[in-house]
Amino acid sequence: MSHTQSDGGDCTEHRTAVTEAEVEALVRGICFKTGPPRTLGVELEWLVHPVELPQLPVTPERLEAAYASVRAVPLGSALTVEPGGQLELSSPPAASLMECVDTVSADLDAVRAVLAQDGLGLAGIGHDPWHAPRRFLHEPRYDAMETCLDRTGPAGRHMMCASASVQVCVDAGHEEPGPLGHVRRWWLAHHLGAVLVAAFANSPLRDRRPTGWQSSRQLTWMEIGAGRAGAPPLNGEPRAAWARHVLDAPVMCVRRDSGPWEVPEGLTFREWTRSGSPRPPTRADLDYHLTTLFPPVRPRGHLELRMIDAQPGEDGWIVPLAVTAALFDDPEAAETAYRTVKRLGERALNLPAPHNPLWADAARFGLADPELREAADTCFAAALDALPRLGATTRVTDAVAAYRDRYVARGRCPADDLLDRLPVTAPPSSGSGPDAGIRTAHGRKDIRT
Repeated sequence: MSHTQSDGGDCTEHRTAVTEAEVEALVRGICFKTGPPRTLGVELEWLVHPVELPQLPVTPERLEAAYASVRAVPLGSALTVEPGGQLELSSPPAASLMECVDTVSADLDAVRAVLAQDGLGLAGIGHDPWHAPRRFLHEPRYDAMETCLDRTGPAGRHMMCASASVQVCVDAGHEEPGPLGHVRRWWLAHHLGAVLVAAFANSPLRDRRPTGWQSSRQLTWMEIGAGRAGAPPLNGEPRAAWARHVLDAPVMCVRRDSGPWEVPEGLTFREWTRSGSPRPPTRADLDYHLTTLFPPVRPRGHLELRMIDAQPGEDGWIVPLAVTAALFDDPEAAETAYRTVKRLGERALNLPAPHNPLWADAARFGLADPELREAADTCFAAALDALPRLGATTRVTDAVAAYRDRYVARGRCPADDLLDRLPVTAPPSSGSGPDAGIRTAHGRKDIRT
């Protein structure tokens, strides 16, 4: 999750109160910027760990010193730190897939070199398999977030402090209909998203034990709840549907210039505009409210696809970036992806993602689900065919082909590798959702990327 607004100061800006109608108009205007798809971006979250013993926690003092060194390095991407100390790099909008890959690869090389000087490295895993969630950042925003999310259970702390992802950002698309139209791309993102969850699932462990879910990170988002981490219904025009969702979503906090922020219970933004209590909401409050919603696809002018687990290896992130870019920005591949995932639509039961059976099965079983495996195989083939048309180098196409052969063609995902490295006797962890112990682990005794 990427948060670019500061925790103080901006709550005093745009002091004029906004009405319900103004909020709807603003959301419609800022969240879908249509036009020919021309840019691409990626946001990478990483767990930071000691290179020699990744199962040991990094002390806050050591992490703070390391980040101070990293911030002194010129980067093309924006560097931010997540509440649990995860590192995030957010690329600038790129004019091509290879521009995005080259920029972020160079930035990662620079970041890794600095961290290595302190014996630290980056782990591409969707959920920390070793440690319980603990907060590194203690700021009013995260104090309020923790208070709010704790009301629905421990999932919020896991999301804040123990999760990591690959978030791919694509343009919203044409205003006109067709494979690259914004209505089609919005629909495709919410159905292809389940295939991406399954194909790139990489978080089967908590407390070094299997949860029974290939993507425990996705399970966490489901447990947070539909109001905060769900999508709107897909049976309407995207702008109108998203505007309604924003207005009816619960307010996380009411910011203050000093002191703790107020954390109301059960107050939607629509109700806040009508009541004006505890103070009237402003444009700045709306902008902030949008950053506190964590749907699987977040419209921010462009579409931010947030469902992909962090990937293993130094360059593992390139595969979901390339596959997603191909399936959205190449018209032929986009049409193939649309036809492929349309057949999966019935399993969603017309329920918004990720709170429907299709997404739950993707997170629980990964590509062991036969229909999701078949869909992933078709989508990877379409992406491999399209990547040369997008200017991808052999480095990228070879990485995608190798991933297809290693995982997709075998009905596996990176989560299976993590499970293979567990001792045979590793028991399932408790309290990890329904059917928590359905998977048995086997194989080697250490867990490393």
